[in-house]
Amino acid sequence: MKNKLNPPWGTCESQSQGISRRTALKLAMGMAGLSATGTTSPTVNAAPGKDSRKAATKRYKMKKSINLWAFPYPDRMNLRECLQLAKDAGFDGIELNYDLESDLSPKSNTKEFTAIRKMADEIGIAISGVCSFLFWPYPLTSNDPNERARGMELAGLMTQAAHDLGTDNLLVVPGAVHMPWREDHDPTPNDLCDKRARAAIGKLLPKAEKLNVHLNIENIFFNGYLMTPQEMIDFVDSFDSANVQVHFDTGNIMLFQFPEHWIRQLGKRIRNVHLKEFSKKGTDHSLESFRPLLDGTTNWPAVIDAFEENGYDGYLTFEYFHPYPHYPEALIHQTSDSLDRMLGRLV
Repeated sequence: MKNKLNPPWGTCESQSQGISRRTALKLAMGMAGLSATGTTSPTVNAAPGKDSRKAATKRYKMKKSINLWAFPYPDRMNLRECLQLAKDAGFDGIELNYDLESDLSPKSNTKEFTAIRKMADEIGIAISGVCSFLFWPYPLTSNDPNERARGMELAGLMTQAAHDLGTDNLLVVPGAVHMPWREDHDPTPNDLCDKRARAAIGKLLPKAEKLNVHLNIENIFFNGYLMTPQEMIDFVDSFDSANVQVHFDTGNIMLFQFPEHWIRQLGKRIRNVHLKEFSKKGTDHSLESFRPLLDGTTNWPAVIDAFEENGYDGYLTFEYFHPYPHYPEALIHQTSDSLDRMLGRLV
């Protein structure tokens, strides 16, 4: 039997059972924009541009950014095309990803990264930060010393790349107890993971401070490390350095927790942000759990308000791993529109 979408006034079956006079009155008044007490509905009759059903009714200072993973790069678009599309769609910044093969990799050096920075300046879009998947194949807390050594080498190269690209934000995954997506990963005991993570960040910090790059520690949850706000606070504060902050990800904790709770506790430690939409309707511990912005169960008004309470006015970067196979520009423009609604930019 096919599922049917029921209208708000009920199905034919429910109507045949009768409807009370009071219910009918409420429905009629609701359609007229009135409450059951006869007062005017502030939502329906709000001033133009202030309808809370369409967008936030106040303007927030936070900036719009998007991660390069949302673009079909490098298969179908080159880096310049991605930067230009982000600019044309209305983003203030774009977050770039460091890997082993692309324009943003160990194959490039200061000259190439400076050229990318100049290209972004010409287009008129900021580079909001540097991110990387390389912390998973080369975790800083791996039981394999070769993986740890390679991870440290790459993290050092990323720090230099961030500086050369003109951003002072580098996302860092400090360690992992477990990685469900890596069957070959030997789990690291919690205490050893913590010891190695603290040692790794301590070694990376002098270069970061010299280059004025912030090592922003990301909350992951799926990796079994830094699972609560207090653990994150203790870790970050232990370095007593302005160059060790938090890259807060709204989606990574959504399976069991709520980002608006973390934001208020982390406070001023939040240096950069990933907006990842997540649906609690499933329990898939994979990238498939993450959704296009607003197509999930995140309480975005509460999240944005929490950021504002902290005084955060930095970048909100949409992170998504599945460029649309057809008309990929649509995802970029849809996301920009969603952020405009979340930040009260629509007029």
